[in-house]
Amino acid sequence: MVDAAVRPTAASAPEAGIDVARVNELLMGTWAHTRREARELIKDPAFWRDDSLGKDEHRERVLTQLHLLVENNAVHRAFPKEFGGEEDNGANIAGFEELVAADPSLQIKSGVQWGLFGGAVLQLGTEEHHKRWLPGIMDLSIPGAFTMTEIGHGSDVAAVGTTATYDPETEEFVINTPFRAATKEYLGNAALHGIAATVFAQLITNGVNHGVHCFYVPLRGEDGNDLPGIGREDDGLKGGLNGIDNGRLSFDHVRVPRTNLLNKYGDVAPDGTYTSPIDSPGRRFFTMLGTLVQGRVSLDGASSWASALGLHIAITYATQRRQFDGANGQETVLMDYGKHQRRLLPRLATTYAQIFAHDEFLQKFDGVFSGRTDTPEDREDLETLAAALKPLSTWHALDTLQEAREACGGAGFMFENR
Repeated sequence: MVDAAVRPTAASAPEAGIDVARVNELLMGTWAHTRREARELIKDPAFWRDDSLGKDEHRERVLTQLHLLVENNAVHRAFPKEFGGEEDNGANIAGFEELVAADPSLQIKSGVQWGLFGGAVLQLGTEEHHKRWLPGIMDLSIPGAFTMTEIGHGSDVAAVGTTATYDPETEEFVINTPFRAATKEYLGNAALHGIAATVFAQLITNGVNHGVHCFYVPLRGEDGNDLPGIGREDDGLKGGLNGIDNGRLSFDHVRVPRTNLLNKYGDVAPDGTYTSPIDSPGRRFFTMLGTLVQGRVSLDGASSWASALGLHIAITYATQRRQFDGANGQETVLMDYGKHQRRLLPRLATTYAQIFAHDEFLQKFDGVFSGRTDTPEDREDLETLAAALKPLSTWHALDTLQEAREACGGAGFMFENR
């Protein structure tokens, strides 16, 4: 349905055109105030990507930027009020998405720290875990990695190879990487900065595998050195996002206390007895993963806004760059060519649609995570939207940014044009 703000009338169509301010307001969505707040923050050049930096310098710059986010109270929105948060999940995602305009590395690394690592402790842990670790996660004194994906298993999380075997004699879990393909891979904060990790592993107690659960695992001691049994590798230079220290982690019989199990949905008593408020192992697994959907929500929004940014650059270029003879002795602007319009305008329309769809997605997410509409049906709807919109928006971003780049000719491949 076309909004009244952009629907022309018979009398006004030739002169009025589009109400740009109104359309812009609609694109800003439900959390427009937070988006404006974030955009104002990243006007500071300290947040901008510096393409003159090498990998190592870029990583350190992004870490510094994360500390600036903390200083500006830009990371607290989703966390409990007792720790200085706002318990506003929709605003949290909206604010993080905007960081992509400053530096995509900054957006992703902040999402790893506070959305994935911090989100796992918040959503899968209990009050004891919150009090112990959330303050340090929020103020970045505990930078951490979110270790789910393995070399041998990506989307098939239920089949990960890492094990967490309970030892009742010491009341500890033994975290182990039994073979190379079970090494945790593509982990932000893992190569350099992370001092702890939330590790997804097969929970085994009394000889029974109860499926994948999440554990808080320290990586470094107070001396700054990796703890015994921690294997850490650097993924090195990548094709992009080099401000993130992606790396691999493996565990050689690393012991952690029984209480480091994030036990909201499954617990182990001192004698090794397993209990869970959810009887079905399958439903328990999907419930645990469903609490971490915010990563897919933020990627959907950030990808859509990245597409919008690329199109803004390409369309601005196309309305100013001229070539070949045109009317009145002037060369023709690129956007007057039908082929150029067909390259960019359908992708612009799709980007509009995705941004509007994302706001609906974000409203659903906020309703579920705030508890206002937290029903099994709403959670299923949220998972369905996540499964549909994240791949669509990321595929669209890849296609759109490449087309926008090519539509700017050689200028599209210059760093100064992003």
